[in-house]
This record gives sequence, structure tokens and C-alpha cells, in this order.
Amino acid sequence: MYLDFFGFKEKPFTITPNPRFIFLSKNHKEVFAHLLYGIQDHCGFIAVTGEVGTGKTTVLRTLLGELDEDAYKVAFIFNPCLSSLDLLRSINREYGIQADSTSHSDLLHALNQFLLTRRAEGRSVVLVIDEAQNLEPQVLEQIRLLSNLETDTDKLIQIVLVGQPELGELLSRNELRQLNQRITVRYHLNTMDFQDSCDYISHRIRVAGGSHQQVFGSAALKKIYRFSGGLPRLINILCDRALLVGYAEGCREVTGRMVDAAITEVDNRPRSFLRKLFGGFLS
Repeated sequence: MYLDFFGFKEKPFTITPNPRFIFLSKNHKEVFAHLLYGIQDHCGFIAVTGEVGTGKTTVLRTLLGELDEDAYKVAFIFNPCLSSLDLLRSINREYGIQADSTSHSDLLHALNQFLLTRRAEGRSVVLVIDEAQNLEPQVLEQIRLLSNLETDTDKLIQIVLVGQPELGELLSRNELRQLNQRITVRYHLNTMDFQDSCDYISHRIRVAGGSHQQVFGSAALKKIYRFSGGLPRLINILCDRALLVGYAEGCREVTGRMVDAAITEVDNRPRSFLRKLFGGFLS
């Protein structure tokens, strides 16, 4: 609705992960470095944690998209709410190998042969499991067993566990201490500071085709940061709503007052939704 008004070619603040809009804050550069080190040095297990909306999935998609396909074979598991057998079958299916068996040993054997073949070809195999905090302990134990697929000198598969801070709590359980001890590279992705948040907003506006004019005033930027706490997803939601307010008022620079109006709308949305469901009970 507001694209032409502000001179955008596309919406700059969608919440769908889009590698084209990737912005490397100081924290994101650090997690990139950790991931590259862990994968390239065949460390075996890597764990990345962060609050909801910090940009974990976007960073991972971008990193894995930049890995040379001739050198790396990557699988991405998005649904970790699986049994250990279903997880093994999903992994094999993602790599294009035999996945119909109901035997753990058969599936592991097929995976091991695949890994040995890729190693002979000079290719590294990477497995990324997103939302890993939802994995059951017995499934995590099955994942630990995958790290036993190795040669005398090298791990055959690099496993990246990505999740919310609860993943760290899960891994600290006594029954998972063997897995926890094998994680040699860890990184917790924090929120952005004020300067990175401002640069992030400017970056997305440029990628969306916006002009170099000041779209958000200084007061607006401070209010956006205060509300979002530097979380990219909240910044996107609030900026999108604030642009709509600016468009409705016919103003091409979003002010602090407009951000306040957008915050009111964003904050009231969950309560309004509940009011529709429960009517007078919330009065």
C-alpha cells in the first residue's frame, strides 16, 4: 500500500527470512565466524542459540547458501518434533539416500556409506537442525551417535544445532552430558545495539529500493529501538506499521509520534484478538 508513496520497489520490513536483506551486525559477524570455523575445521558439533527474532535462521540460510556446492553437501531439518527413527529417515531423505527402512542400524549404515563416498569425493557433509530446543532427549542422544560416524582422523558429518536459549538448558541435563561435551563451538546470538539497529533499518530500506532520504526521524529511531530492544523481527513489525501510519497521514518522514501510534497498534493486537474470541469476559 505504501510502496509507491515512499519509493520502494518491495516491502523493506517483512518478517519472512530473506537472505537478500541480510545485515551483518557485530553479533551476526561473530556468529558467522564461529559457524565457518566449526564447519571448515570439521569440529563435529556446533550450537547456536538466541532469543526468538534475533535472526538465527536468516543467518544460517545465508551462510549455507554461500557454501560451495562442489565442496559441501547440506541438509536442513526444520521439524525437530520427530522420533529418533523419523529423524534418521528425514536426514537420509534430505541427502537423497535410502530412507524407507524401519531399522536404525540400516539407516545408519546407509548414511555412513553416503558419508564415506562424499569424503572420498572431497566434499564435507553438513546437517543443520533448527528449533533444536524442541528435541526430545532420546532424539538428541541419537544425534550424538551420528558423531560416531568418523574415520581415524576426521568427523564425517558436521552437525549444527540451532535453537532458543532453552536449548542450552536442555543440553546441560545430566543424561545429555556426553553430547554437551562434544560441542566444541558455541555461540549465543544477542540482540543488536542502537547503532546496529539504525544501520539495519537503513540497510533494508536501501535493499528495498528506497531513496537516500531520511525515512525515519531520529526520535522515531530511538522509539523503535526502545520498543524492539534490538530484535530484528520486532523492528520489522514496528517499522512496517509505522510506514503505514506515515502513508495514512501523507508524511514521507516517520516521526516519533507516528511510531507511538504504531506501537499502540502492535501492542493492542493480541488483546484485540482475545477480545474477539472471548467477548465481554475481557471487559
